[in-house]
Amino acid sequence: MASRFFDREIDPACRYCAAGTPTVDRKFILCPKRGVMEPSASCTAFRYDPLRREVRRRPALDVEGLTPEQFKL
Repeated sequence: MASRFFDREIDPACRYCAAGTPTVDRKFILCPKRGVMEPSASCTAFRYDPLRREVRRRPALDVEGLTPEQFKL
């Protein structure tokens, strides 16, 4: 069974790497292997850390404009 939280097909990015440390302004990642990196960059030393992943919430459903006729088949 596949996990909803940890995607196996994740693209490597320094912002999700366990070895990298984000700078204070979060514009760059400090990598012990390659130095200063952009968050979207990656290297061969990439190790995925699921706790660094930012969760995107689903948008709220706008129910004010819905009518019961829209739910009939």
